[in-house]
Amino acid sequence: MSRLDKKFESLKEQGKAALVTYVMAFDPNYTDSCTILQGLPAAGADIIELGMPFSDPMADGPTIQKAAIRALKAGSKMDKTLQMVAQFRENNDHTPVILMGYYNPICHYGVDEFVKNASESGVDGLLIVDLPIEEDDELFASTKKVNMALIKLITPTTDEARLKKILEKASGFLYYVAVAGVTGTKSASYDSIESAVARIKKHTNIPVAVGFGIKTATDVAQVGKHADAVVVGSSIVDKVVDGKVLEFVAELSGK
Repeated sequence: MSRLDKKFESLKEQGKAALVTYVMAFDPNYTDSCTILQGLPAAGADIIELGMPFSDPMADGPTIQKAAIRALKAGSKMDKTLQMVAQFRENNDHTPVILMGYYNPICHYGVDEFVKNASESGVDGLLIVDLPIEEDDELFASTKKVNMALIKLITPTTDEARLKKILEKASGFLYYVAVAGVTGTKSASYDSIESAVARIKKHTNIPVAVGFGIKTATDVAQVGKHADAVVVGSSIVDKVVDGKVLEFVAELSGK
């Protein structure tokens, strides 16, 4: 089984939802970013989403936009982001790592080469937020070759017909975007999340993660009653500035 499959199976046996933590690679710099990445599992992160810095993060609100700017100013490069994952793998071979970001840098790198190098670095999956299923054939084919998860987004406006099409290409887990809009700007409604997750689960056994609008330990606990995983991003990235990322993740996880 993949790291993702093992993680979800283990947590299901424990009756727990996965805590998925998002951080931006190279934020605030390479060294500190590596330290944060390596400390996340002990702080309570079950799955790590590592942001790939990009100059035009259209799905992200001000917090993650600023993190991308800090990372780019710190000299982020895709090869170094993959190097960061490889360095993480030297001491941790069980925590899944997902690269999250936009398609432009992958296209520029070369799709097949990127997927091959990412897999060799220890990346378990990709979540590309601006790549619809109609345009992802090349990336889909590359990830299948190396058994890398290609995680798909479901939104509040996804109807039944489109949901079924998305499920044909989804793997690893599904990411339900709990609020319409960009990251870090709104809070999610627990009731709407419960009904949305129930609707999605009628069509698939793939784990469902909920993100966008999840900000506090209370949010994590409440959403975790219904979802297989809970994603926290902007609230964690906010803590990079004051150096309290790992303490905040421990709070979110209840450690």
